[in-house]
Amino acid sequence: MADQTLDATDHEILALLREDARRTLSDIATRVTLSTAAVKRRIDRLQELGVILGYTVQLDHAKLGWPVEAFIELRFLGTSNVDEIVQTTTRMPEAQAVFTIAGDPDALVWMRVRDMAHLQRTIDEIRRSHRVTSTKTLIALDSWQRGVK
Repeated sequence: MADQTLDATDHEILALLREDARRTLSDIATRVTLSTAAVKRRIDRLQELGVILGYTVQLDHAKLGWPVEAFIELRFLGTSNVDEIVQTTTRMPEAQAVFTIAGDPDALVWMRVRDMAHLQRTIDEIRRSHRVTSTKTLIALDSWQRGVK
């Protein structure tokens, strides 16, 4: 879908929802100077267009006992296909996201773990895959994400 189907008000509504997806329709309506019904129609349209895919909750992973974030670069045998690359880590509860990459490395995996020992066990598990030829791990010291407080 081309961005031309969205106007400035749609983008403003999306920004408000990214900031707080539980924001009421009346609050959004006040901020974008539309009626509540008009805001609901716009949000419904954004969902129908596939711009809004769903709503989620943001968690404090440190309070849940998974405070360490790491990114692991993975290199695979040249005969590995993209599905095999993705499946190597998606079954692991530590994996938050897998990005396949054009070039070197083949994939970047975002992980969350409890501590360094847990990270080591996770890396060892990945390395046991017969298709992974090497890994490189980067540990995040801090992070920022758009729309995340």
